[in-house]
Amino acid sequence: MADEPRPPRQTAQLSLGKELVGLAKSLGATFSEALKPSMTVQYPEDKTPRSERYRGRHYLRRYDNGLERCIGCELCAAACPVGCILVIASENTPEHRVSPGERHAKVYEINMLRCIFCGYCEEACPVQAIVLGPEYELADDSREKFIYTKEMLLEPDPREVVKEVDGAGSKA
Repeated sequence: MADEPRPPRQTAQLSLGKELVGLAKSLGATFSEALKPSMTVQYPEDKTPRSERYRGRHYLRRYDNGLERCIGCELCAAACPVGCILVIASENTPEHRVSPGERHAKVYEINMLRCIFCGYCEEACPVQAIVLGPEYELADDSREKFIYTKEMLLEPDPREVVKEVDGAGSKA
């Protein structure tokens, strides 16, 4: 007797009942969300905070004495899975010292259109020269502007920043 099929009318009534229950649940969820206060952020004036481990725009760091941290070892370029980093090293000379090591990065470029922000370059660097910062606004109007050169990536010289701050403080 358990194997007897139900009459079509009874099956349709059960199906209609399930549909109505599903409709009531979904409408309930919609109305409960509609009654909650909205969490709109007035971007770009207000920005939501980023997590501590967020990986955004790349920066080349300097030491406190103004020397560049990058020693031109090209480990970041080797670790990059998409090959968006180009490093060409050059020798330091006593009269032209750029970094504390024997070599420095003469050319350092990152193609930001190819970068997947994986952070492997940051992990591979033995002197913590390249870091991924919190900046995420990277839009521009031409492809050429997404090739970040060494000058665009380098942090300002800390000695120059101190001079600017001291100069501004003495004028006041």
